[in-house]
Amino acid sequence: MKKEWLFQDEFSPEQQQQINALTEQLKCPQLVAELLFRKGLNTSQQIEDFFNPQLSHQHDPFLFPDMDKAVDRILSAIDRGEKILIYGDYDVDGTTATTLLYLGLQRLGAIIDFYIPHRMIDGYGLSLGSLDQIKESGTGLIISVDCGVNALEEIEAINSHGMDIIITDHHNPKEDLPDAFAIINPKLPGCPYPFAHLAGVGVAYKLLMAIYRRRGIDNEENTLKYMDLVAVGTIADIVPLTGENRVFAHIGLQHLVDKKNLGLNALVQISGLNTKNMDASDIVFGIAPRINAAGRMGSASTAVELLISRKKERSLELAEIIERQNSLRQQQDQKTFHEACDIIEKKYKDISTAPCIVVSSDDWHPGVIGIVASKLVEKYSRPVVMISFKDGFGSGSGRSMADFDLFGALRAIGHNLHSFGGHKYAVGFTILQEYIDRFENELARYIAEHHQISQVNLPLEIDNQIELYDISNFLLDWIERFAPFGPENQRPLLVTRDVMVASYPYTVGRNHLKLKVVKDGVVLDLIGYNLGDYLSLLKKNARLDIAYTLEYNRFGSKTSIQGKLRDLHLLE
Repeated sequence: MKKEWLFQDEFSPEQQQQINALTEQLKCPQLVAELLFRKGLNTSQQIEDFFNPQLSHQHDPFLFPDMDKAVDRILSAIDRGEKILIYGDYDVDGTTATTLLYLGLQRLGAIIDFYIPHRMIDGYGLSLGSLDQIKESGTGLIISVDCGVNALEEIEAINSHGMDIIITDHHNPKEDLPDAFAIINPKLPGCPYPFAHLAGVGVAYKLLMAIYRRRGIDNEENTLKYMDLVAVGTIADIVPLTGENRVFAHIGLQHLVDKKNLGLNALVQISGLNTKNMDASDIVFGIAPRINAAGRMGSASTAVELLISRKKERSLELAEIIERQNSLRQQQDQKTFHEACDIIEKKYKDISTAPCIVVSSDDWHPGVIGIVASKLVEKYSRPVVMISFKDGFGSGSGRSMADFDLFGALRAIGHNLHSFGGHKYAVGFTILQEYIDRFENELARYIAEHHQISQVNLPLEIDNQIELYDISNFLLDWIERFAPFGPENQRPLLVTRDVMVASYPYTVGRNHLKLKVVKDGVVLDLIGYNLGDYLSLLKKNARLDIAYTLEYNRFGSKTSIQGKLRDLHLLE
């Protein structure tokens, strides 16, 4: 089923005048001026700040209400030789945040350790079962990263064990907050911090920078020292790449290329990435899945051990272990995806009428259902919930599209769940098997009442229509300045009408479509990932409208312009 294409509203004469002036001022293609204008970037200073993010664009970490008391408590622990434990989550955001605070506080002389819960044994977040072990290890202060804001029972238990806990988190809080020593979370009600979209590693970084400022060592060298970790965690967590996150991603990617962290270097090496042209997609598709694989298929502690490693040989050894885990994860992904699709086709006779998809199995590995749920959202364009059951107790993951708040839905029907947490677009929860039918019915009813989902394929939002003769290195060099690309700063999606297939299309890899198109004597190479099913419809000289993004294709010493095909409409 072809997708609908939604084009931007036309500019008014006054707006067009401003765009023309911007084009002249910047000496850039008009398309670039239009993209900047639509982002609300109209002044020279706004555009300069956007294209050249600086550390000075960050906000004061002490704008977090509990930051002062958190810093005082941590420095007191360091000065008194009290053991500090970093308690992290098992995803990329959690492991990079754990690493950052572990290394950053260790430099100040802290007696420090870390604990990452095991997905299969402890489950998500703070685990009651781990507290005796943590207390017996001599810990006096726990700092949670990327978790904890909804762990009321667990934090009550921590207090009863005679330990303090400082929560750093970025997940949406429920109505009641835990009785922690301090909570640092930009999503707390009434929080005056100006940027609410930090990843967990971003919140941890703000804490570390506040500590460094209090110690008088917040110079540029120390501010930059762990920026590669901040970039990896931020990009991997799919938070908006705007505001401070754009600063972290932009500067951190440059820092990653400088190869400061031995563990990240080993992952880059084993992933076969080109460090000269590292971008956000290399994190999302290269580094992040490997770090995640440690927590999905084994223990995420392996990932932290890799990232804190100070010996090259040990780093490579741990990276190879993680690479094997990633291969196993890929096999599980593929198997689970096909099984889920089979269940969906049998369960939902007319998928277009289903407000959401809920599928479960006793055979699925809980470490991969989140990834598979994301793929199913892409395939079916509606919220997807997957549940892995063991002995009547289920671990669930849900993913949503960009226009529906799945966390809000779970909050409304949370009485069916044992526990839950997450973001607007990604949630995790646990549930007893006896509640599954009621949960599914109430979720479907809530979504039907609060959101209109009538299409299996969501429309594509087109940024601009251009001709093939508009494409040049000059244009693409300007587009590349908008990087790093990600949520709320996607690579511009373009349309060209009435092009002709210039040669016989073919497929490569896993169902990827390759073809050349021509118009007005200009040829463009296209690759369409997972669009190989179009092959049977395409003949040489067929006429098409194409929706695509532009990128450089770098192969060996050769660099050429390539279109990444997102959709096509066959013309009669």
